[in-house]
Order: sequence, then structure tokens, then C-alpha cells
Amino acid sequence: MMWVALAFLSAALLGCYDFFKKVSLKENAVIPVLFLNTLFSALIFAPFILLSRAGQISSEALFVPVADLHTHMLLAIKAVIVLSSWMCGYFAMKHLPITIVSPIQATRPVMVLLGALLIFGEQLNVCQWIGVSVAILSFFLLSKSGKKEGIDFKHNRWVALVVAAAMLGAISALYDKYLMRSLAPMLVQSWFNLYQCLMMAVIMLFLWWPTRSKSTPFKWRWSIPLISVFLGIADFCYFSALVQEDALIAVVSMIRRGSVIVSFAFGAMILREKNLKSKALDLILILIGLFFLYLGSK
Repeated sequence: MMWVALAFLSAALLGCYDFFKKVSLKENAVIPVLFLNTLFSALIFAPFILLSRAGQISSEALFVPVADLHTHMLLAIKAVIVLSSWMCGYFAMKHLPITIVSPIQATRPVMVLLGALLIFGEQLNVCQWIGVSVAILSFFLLSKSGKKEGIDFKHNRWVALVVAAAMLGAISALYDKYLMRSLAPMLVQSWFNLYQCLMMAVIMLFLWWPTRSKSTPFKWRWSIPLISVFLGIADFCYFSALVQEDALIAVVSMIRRGSVIVSFAFGAMILREKNLKSKALDLILILIGLFFLYLGSK
């Protein structure tokens, strides 16, 4: 199915996005990095809005339709939810290993699954239930592996921020399913990125700039714009998957969290993070879980 392939592609791109985010945030100021992320994302999608208004885009997939005030309010709400999740996730990513942050964030599908069953009445078949169960177990074991690195999950504020980011991300995923019932993917992606940029500009101007001398200094890195590039393409694939009539938000969200495999690979080969052997079995379980999800979605 097309939506399954798009979900897997989104997961791979999201893993690259996590890596460039980690590289950009190392010993760097979080707020400016996040602002530039939203700025570059807005610059990527703003031309599609302008060209659509000028009648220069013929492709339905790239066309941004005109929206009323109510729709823009819905998109502004999405921007608030996503930006709140990013804010928590960025601070956590700066202070924790990527092989810890990504698995904790990977618990998001559990929350999405519960929401999908309760709110949207989605039904999973046997293979999908096996895949979900194995993946949930693997995520739990992978998260526990972090304790070997001396991280107290119960009293660590950065871990608390990762959990908050995951919860807000789950809310965003369920909200996306609601929006995709009536809105075009490019409409959602273009305008919520613009709203995020405006919100981050206010945060930069009034919160970070006056106190910048008292916090970690900002350093420009070429990995910063790559955050926006990989996230933009990953989200486009994600929204394109959700707009398919037979797409299941619980399955799409679970597959998308498979990005942890890509993040783990970068953390192992490039960042040289610790305790990788204890996490290898958990990653195999993630692959098994994703394989059953794929079988159940054929």
C-alpha cells in the first residue's frame, strides 16, 4: 500500500533529522537553533503558497488551496502543539544521548494507539497487533538500557522533557488524523510552518535575546538547515500517507517511530555513544515489530 511505503520513507528521513538535530544542538543555544529550523521550514514552503495563489502550480500534490479563518485557527493550534513538543524535545536532545532520546520518543505510538482506538475507532488485524505488541516491548527495553549510562529516569528533568515531547507528539498525531479528513497535506504543512516561525520569532525576541549573554552562546553550523530539509520531506511523506482513505494513524505512527533505528546507527557509527550492545537486541525487536506491521497492512 502507498501509505505504508510513505510511512517507512518518512521514518528513514526522520532518523536523519534527529541526527542533524543532535549535531546542531551539541554545546549550542537551543532557542536560536529551533528558531532557524522553523525559519528555514517556512522559507521552504512559503513559495508554494505564493505560486499557488498566482496559479503557477498545476500539481495537485503541491498545490496550497485557499483556507478560511476557521481553518487557519485550526492550523495555528497545530503549530502550538508541535512547537511545544519540539521545545521539550530540543532541550532534551541537547543534554541526553541520541540513543536514549529516540527510544523514549518512540513510545509515542503507544499513546497514539490508545487515542486511535478510543477516538477514531480504528481496528487492527492480528499481524498489526503482533507488530504493535513487539514494538512496544522493544521500546520499553530500549528505554531501560539507558539506566546503564547513569541516567535516573525518575528524577532527570531532561528525561521528563522527552516524555512531555512524546505526549505532545501523540496529541499532534491524533490531531493530524482529524485535520487530514478534510484538509490538503500542503495546506497543513505550509501554514503551520509559517505560524511556528512567527511564534518562535516572538520567543527569540522577548525571551532569548535579552538574556542571551547568560546562557549558552549560539554557534552557526551547516547541519542546522539540514534539520529543516529532512524534516520537511519527512512530514510531506507523513501527511501524504495520512490523507489516504485506508491509512491507520496507529500503524503510520508506529512505522514512523522506526526512525529510532536510523538514529541509533548514527549514534553508534558517528557519535560513538555508549552501551550499544545492550541496545542491539531491542533494535532487532523493533525491526520485527515493524515487519509484522507491514505484513498486516498489505
